Amino acid sequence: MTLPQSPPDSRAGRVAPPAASLRARIAWRVQRATGWSTILARPVPARCVIVFFPHTSNWDFVVGLLAKWAIGLEVRWIAKDSLFGTPLAPLLRRWGGIPVNRRQRSGMVGRLCDALAANDTFRVVIAPEGTRSRTEGWKSGFYHLALAARVPLGLAYIDYRRREVGIGAWIRLTGDAAADMAAIAGFYRDKAARRPDRVGPIRLDDAGAQRENGRTAP
Repeated sequence: MTLPQSPPDSRAGRVAPPAASLRARIAWRVQRATGWSTILARPVPARCVIVFFPHTSNWDFVVGLLAKWAIGLEVRWIAKDSLFGTPLAPLLRRWGGIPVNRRQRSGMVGRLCDALAANDTFRVVIAPEGTRSRTEGWKSGFYHLALAARVPLGLAYIDYRRREVGIGAWIRLTGDAAADMAAIAGFYRDKAARRPDRVGPIRLDDAGAQRENGRTAP
């Protein structure tokens, strides 16, 4: 599998100054003041799964949230449930956060698949490593979710070398995991993490994944 060639009107490009809302304009200006640009491949699917990589620092969340606001894109995102046990929980939920307990089987993939089927607009972002520390592979929940829901997979990234953040491509998974992951790895090959020592290989780690009712936890 190779990444599809996009038509001229759907290539990834920098997000223009937004006019939709005050929050979007402020977020865009903060990005510009700090030297960051937001990249977005269009058209954006109404229903999709998005992976975010590399994720090695708490700063990734701050930069990514500013990008979300600057784009004005309605997305949900998965995070460990311990973050929602703090006074920030109401804000995190308002910003699109969905808590998940990675310590035990939770049926999250099944619930997300149902949500994708039930809603005309539902986009969910998953950090496939599941941690800011180095791992030896990606948790495969995102892969099984995109296949089961039959929705596009967005390749979101943060690149500290270019100071870019956003969604660079949309692909359709084939079900050939080895070929799909090779194409995904090719896309991320030149993306620079804040902590390069924490970046592990881009491959599915099914040996470490938990299963519930035939579906893999994210």
